[in-house]
Amino acid sequence: MNYLTFVAFDIGSITNGVSMEYIAIAKNIKISPRKVRLVVDSVKKQNLNKALSILSLMPKRAAQPVKKAIDSAIANAVNNFKVNREALSLRDIIVGEGARLKRYHFAARGRVRPYKRRTSHIRVILTDNKLKTENLKLKTEGKTENVQKGIVRKELTR
Repeated sequence: MNYLTFVAFDIGSITNGVSMEYIAIAKNIKISPRKVRLVVDSVKKQNLNKALSILSLMPKRAAQPVKKAIDSAIANAVNNFKVNREALSLRDIIVGEGARLKRYHFAARGRVRPYKRRTSHIRVILTDNKLKTENLKLKTEGKTENVQKGIVRKELTR
């Protein structure tokens, strides 16, 4: 089976002023995105070690490419940016659609039935735990804004 071969590379680290993000992408996985999302949704909110242990025991075919993409993101952070492995946490896993390969089933009476063989792109984003965000309070004309991880919420003060 050729589904284990994929390209995982480092896009780089993105600084958003608060913490670093480390990204790895697995492209053209020959499993449909719908099936990969079933696996990803079960480990998305877990911590890193628990997610890896769940994926190693999961009987789904899509578990191995997701685990390899997470391992690649960890290796990018540890080897390229000298980050402690215990300081990393799983921020997000995004599954997108790759190329669709046109295939055909041969049918009776000389006809064919076309179908699309779907592929997936898996993007794993890790972040640092050591740089925790502080709530910054900015006062403007009776309103308070809480700034946390780049998300701005406006609250009315009474």
